[in-house]
Amino acid sequence: MDWLPAALSVAVIVAESTATMSAENTSRWLYPLWARLFGPISTPHWAEVHHLIRKTGHFVGYGGVSVAFLYGWLRTLHRRCGRYRPIWLRAAFLAVSCTLLIAILDEYHQSFLPSRTSSPIDVCIDLCGAIAAQLLLLTWSRSWRRQDSLSDRISTAT
Repeated sequence: MDWLPAALSVAVIVAESTATMSAENTSRWLYPLWARLFGPISTPHWAEVHHLIRKTGHFVGYGGVSVAFLYGWLRTLHRRCGRYRPIWLRAAFLAVSCTLLIAILDEYHQSFLPSRTSSPIDVCIDLCGAIAAQLLLLTWSRSWRRQDSLSDRISTAT
């Protein structure tokens, strides 16, 4: 069960790595949604917006994959080591490494599909999303620990 989120996130990547999620196909349903929300735009502007939406999807999606792998690694390493604090950075490194491997394999797979393109830039965007997600979680967890520590000091002082 510890690895179920990671397995599901990889399954989503596999599903999105098909011809169904090619730029041509996503434009068919994203443009009407965009036009309904923000109004119609010219074809050249839509091409730019669509490109940004797709690259943002890479960044956010692989950030989520990285978080799912972090969960699995934290749970696994916690069982082996019995502590969370010393394993956090190791788990984050392993999560980013797994995410990078998935991104590379995804782009390699897409290189064989005629309706898809393979790009090392996408791998870099994916990696940046994974690292950003880990940094956000690390920042959040440190802030959370500081608040708990402050609460403990306040409650023991009174």
